[in-house]
Amino acid sequence: MIRKLPRWVEIGGFCLALIAGAVNAIGLLGFAHQAVSHLTGTSTLLSVALFHQQWPQVLHLGLIVVFFVLGAVLSGALINNAVLQLGRRYAVALFVEAAMLLLAIPLLMDASPWGHWLASAACGLQNGMVSTYSGAVVRTTHVSGLFTDLGTMLGESLRGHVLDRRRALLYLILISGFLVGGIIGAAGFIDYGFNALAIPALAAALLAIIVLIWRHFSRQSLPAPRAPD
Repeated sequence: MIRKLPRWVEIGGFCLALIAGAVNAIGLLGFAHQAVSHLTGTSTLLSVALFHQQWPQVLHLGLIVVFFVLGAVLSGALINNAVLQLGRRYAVALFVEAAMLLLAIPLLMDASPWGHWLASAACGLQNGMVSTYSGAVVRTTHVSGLFTDLGTMLGESLRGHVLDRRRALLYLILISGFLVGGIIGAAGFIDYGFNALAIPALAAALLAIIVLIWRHFSRQSLPAPRAPD
């Protein structure tokens, strides 16, 4: 699957991982140390809250999960495509993600839980979008699977299997993007607080514009259909 993807996937994946890393860093610093780009830690906190019967916390954490899933649902409704073929629908999804992150800023500054839920929905949308076009091979909003797959590949190479260098490179690029995004998000939160969410939001919007420009020029470069004889 990875070998069949076009070369620019690495660049797009890096940018998306950077966006998610920035959002997650801001979330960890501003959402009571709760991750927002994935649900592993949130699900654990939900289990603990259920055990202690902390019902307000259960409701809040449960809605974080629900909104993440709703973001993925929106991604499936927008894109509905299992093949990597960039077009207007991907741009729309990125614009929606950017809008969610921007709308989350004033809500978070007013201490509204809707800000957290919107940020979670934005990450669910992005994760669903990437999973859709890559057949669930590439993830950009969390790195646990990437580290696992990379370790498995290295272990298989020790047994004599040929190392898929492009696949390993892609995973390293995605991990690097997430880490760089985390640095940007942390630095931004220290200086600007929740306004730092504008950074990944603008990055998503810029990526959407690039997709639209690429689509425009790629369609112009297609040969004109031949007239019937």
